[in-house]
Amino acid sequence: MKKSNFVALILGTIGIVFFALGMCMCMLPEWGMFRQGIVCGVIGLVVLLITLLIWRRMEGKAPIKLNAKTLGSVVVGVLGALLLGVGMCMVMVFSKMVMGIVIGLIGIVVLLMLIPLTKGIHD
Repeated sequence: MKKSNFVALILGTIGIVFFALGMCMCMLPEWGMFRQGIVCGVIGLVVLLITLLIWRRMEGKAPIKLNAKTLGSVVVGVLGALLLGVGMCMVMVFSKMVMGIVIGLIGIVVLLMLIPLTKGIHD
């Protein structure tokens, strides 16, 4: 394993744990830690962003170019993840099974749109 991949593995794990713990803190009202959960989740996202920057630097790759395709991919990814999450919440928390499944499936389709958007369609 290359050093850059090991560093990305460790930092990515730390970031994901903080993010997941923050989401749990926000979503479980029994814990009563909504504000702390938001802070913990944001710390996780910042660690993940720093991980991406460190990994690209260690691999000798150029910085990510902010163009319309990159921003569009990010918007589609965020939209798909939010739709999938809303669908899951509707099913598990609000007991709206059919509507939650429909919204979740729409979110999955939107996420699957990322493949041709980022890789393209070739013959």
